[in-house]
Amino acid sequence: MTGVSKRSVHVLVGLMLGVSSLVLHAQPADGDHDFDFGIGTFTTHIKMLNHPLTGSTDWTELSGTVKTRKIWDGGGNLEELEAGSGASHFQGLTLRLYNAATHQWSLYWVDSDDGTVGNAMVGSFKQGRGAFYDKETVNGRAVLVRDIYSEATPNTYHFEEAYSPDGGKTWETHFIANLNRKAPGAAQDDASSASAEPAAQHDFDWQLGTWRIHMSRLKDPLTGSHTWAPLDGTVAVDRVWGGRANLAVIDTQGPSGHLQFLSLRLYNPKKQQWSLNFAKRGGGELGIPMVGVFKNGSGEFYSKDQLNGHAIDCRFIFSQLKGAASEEQAFSSDAGKTWEVNWINNSSLATQATTAMR
Repeated sequence: MTGVSKRSVHVLVGLMLGVSSLVLHAQPADGDHDFDFGIGTFTTHIKMLNHPLTGSTDWTELSGTVKTRKIWDGGGNLEELEAGSGASHFQGLTLRLYNAATHQWSLYWVDSDDGTVGNAMVGSFKQGRGAFYDKETVNGRAVLVRDIYSEATPNTYHFEEAYSPDGGKTWETHFIANLNRKAPGAAQDDASSASAEPAAQHDFDWQLGTWRIHMSRLKDPLTGSHTWAPLDGTVAVDRVWGGRANLAVIDTQGPSGHLQFLSLRLYNPKKQQWSLNFAKRGGGELGIPMVGVFKNGSGEFYSKDQLNGHAIDCRFIFSQLKGAASEEQAFSSDAGKTWEVNWINNSSLATQATTAMR
């Protein structure tokens, strides 16, 4: 669980923007399983300071459920949190990504109210204690933010978040959570149950399940290249927040290497738009989100980025949204006047999600 903040994270050109190297799957690094203590379903008791950095001693107490699933056998994980008490209620998730090169984790918080990814909290575990840091603005003040995971046992752990307005000299804790694992066989609360919502929040329901995928990737896009590299594998798409968001985990191989990445799709109910947030295994970071909507049976998503030092526009299209699906990515170096397709995906449904999973 991390504090809420907003910014775009500018990485990932090397994955969905078609660089030459696709040998991404390394041997498990020493920190790949740092968060294994939290995998599963937990009940949680939370205390939230109502007015941080004001001298307030007024706290709100909440109870809730935390569910965390592994990604890539531990190289990432996704935590869903839902908690409330009386009129107070909130729901969110934390995506955690391990960077195999730096041996650090990046933690990204998303609040369900706007579906926007916050700043990365970056840090690592030492002697059973995980410490993660970020710089944010709180009530107009620049502060350091610190998240601490500690006291982990097979069935419990402790979490705290604190602010520092003086560069880390002093810290004020404003969020405390104690978590207890639910016993095997105990009734499981659905922390991602869906209420009455606009239909657009379920635009990706057609993709829930497991797919066989064939990819064709253009080598060296926007250079006049006509050389394509094939990859074959699977895409597993699971619901988040009862389907209002979803996680696609892609695992493919080809002559150019082993490619593993994910796409976290988040719906922003305020803007009525989706964002696609990509990350590769071992990279530890999310890329620039591609934002768009579904209309007339297809979805179009756009972002701006750089390729080889030049500004480009990026486009991703979902089409044929049935048992056989088609997707393509394209780049433009002339502000969208012309587009070069550089990534084509053709998928067939292997295992459809059950009605209960939807």
